[in-house]
Amino acid sequence: MSPVKLGIALWAESSDWPTFIEAATRVERLGYDHVWTWDHLHAIYGGQAQPIFEGYTALAAIAQATERVGLGLFVGAIPFRNPGIVAKSIATIDHISGGRAILGLGAAWFQPEHTAFGIDFGTSVGQRLDWLAEALPAIRTLFEGGQVTSQAGDHYAFDHLRIAPLPVQAQVPVMVGGEGEKKTLRIVAQHADMWNAFGTPETLARKDAVLRAHCADVGRDPATIERTVGCKIMIRRTQADADRAHRDILARNKTTVEREGGSHEVWTGTPERIAEIMIGYRRVGFETFINEMPAPYDAETMETLIDVVKPMVENAPILI
Repeated sequence: MSPVKLGIALWAESSDWPTFIEAATRVERLGYDHVWTWDHLHAIYGGQAQPIFEGYTALAAIAQATERVGLGLFVGAIPFRNPGIVAKSIATIDHISGGRAILGLGAAWFQPEHTAFGIDFGTSVGQRLDWLAEALPAIRTLFEGGQVTSQAGDHYAFDHLRIAPLPVQAQVPVMVGGEGEKKTLRIVAQHADMWNAFGTPETLARKDAVLRAHCADVGRDPATIERTVGCKIMIRRTQADADRAHRDILARNKTTVEREGGSHEVWTGTPERIAEIMIGYRRVGFETFINEMPAPYDAETMETLIDVVKPMVENAPILI
């Protein structure tokens, strides 16, 4: 088995900048592989009045404050920005960071922020996925130094577009988030280096089989796509302590366990229990774990996950 990779996705809401940037630099000091943040313009928990930082601006600042970790949005909302602007932003962050940018994109789901800001949300998730499928090859071409001109009937209207400077990396990693079997996984097979999904191991094993079928259709080696699973982890010495800490930090963010998400993505408990859960995902081919963390970004969980849990997972026998 390949080594486990770990990332931390910092909730961008209900925080202040000193706390946020300290958490990002702590992620690097502890040895995580990457740090992420949301791409939302309104808070998604606790009411839209909660403060929240804009994604690309925050990534640029993290890039300046760190030296090693990869940097990405978990994941970028395709309706928010013209893909040419996305390419420019990522290329800039890649230069600031010395070649550590990751392009994360997805179809977006939180309609109220689009309405409030006057951003076209499209008529359906399917339409937004069509925009994503159009945007990704254009961005790839721009990253490679090529020129992009849109065709009649396209959603975007590029006209002999090029960008400079090009990214530092010869190939900026592209992450696509989502589990839709007809469109999203087809886009992953065609364009992504990383795929992020939420779900039980059984669900993700089935989704992975669908992805492999799409890869066969488009002539892609499925082994070239890194499988990543999103999760929300709280670790303590006992299950009761972990559940209590989890409820307390959600209350700080003006939300509840019920509002946060399903049990398949919220993992609380002892180091042994978290390791057991992660081993279940490794058995179905998911080697990268991206842990979402609400402010004020629990240091005990962050430290225990990488110092204690990761070795447990990597040293456990995996029976396929």
